[in-house]
Amino acid sequence: MVEEYFETVSDEPDWAPRYNIAPTQPVPVIRQNPKEPVREMSLMRWGLIHSWAKDMSGAAMMINARSETASTKPAFLDALNSRRCLIPADGFYEWQKTGKAKQPYCFEVNEGQLFAFAGIWERWKDPSDKWIKTCSILTTTPNAVTSAVHDRMPVILDPDCYDLWLDPGMHDMNAVSDMLKPYDARLMRSYPVSSRVNYVANDDSECSTPIQLNAVQTQTSLF
Repeated sequence: MVEEYFETVSDEPDWAPRYNIAPTQPVPVIRQNPKEPVREMSLMRWGLIHSWAKDMSGAAMMINARSETASTKPAFLDALNSRRCLIPADGFYEWQKTGKAKQPYCFEVNEGQLFAFAGIWERWKDPSDKWIKTCSILTTTPNAVTSAVHDRMPVILDPDCYDLWLDPGMHDMNAVSDMLKPYDARLMRSYPVSSRVNYVANDDSECSTPIQLNAVQTQTSLF
């Protein structure tokens, strides 16, 4: 389904959709083949490891990159300029702090439609000389839907931007920045979900099933 929607070819025959992906785990990533007009999907480790990194220790802290400053940070500039990608999903989670508790919420586009986060990727060679590919999701200021729960949101790209975003020959940082905006809140919805999603071992449809909050309750992980 993902391959058809994004018109990609995949080299991951055993890949299956997930409901609760945690930092440093594999996520599907879509890139443009630099030599021919073909989109390719593969799995990458979620959490950027810079090519000059000595080890993987900082990867879990690099799952996101602030879109407002990415073009000025050596850690992200080269990838933003030359290694952009789409990270497909049909929802994501954020947590709202209520007293000492945190209530998870699921966010969707058009009631569960597939969409793509704006991503960047890197390659890093481990001590055994094996190349490891990693990625990070760009974030931006929240829209009216996400601001009720969190002060940031992942950049969700408009489908009309996919070709330009993936084009490895497009190096105009002003044009890139123009695509990194909050998604139209009118096309999104959110709802509370079970605390099951707080535990990485739970990875089934129940993680994203809506729940009812009681009267005293109020209203980024990825799946």
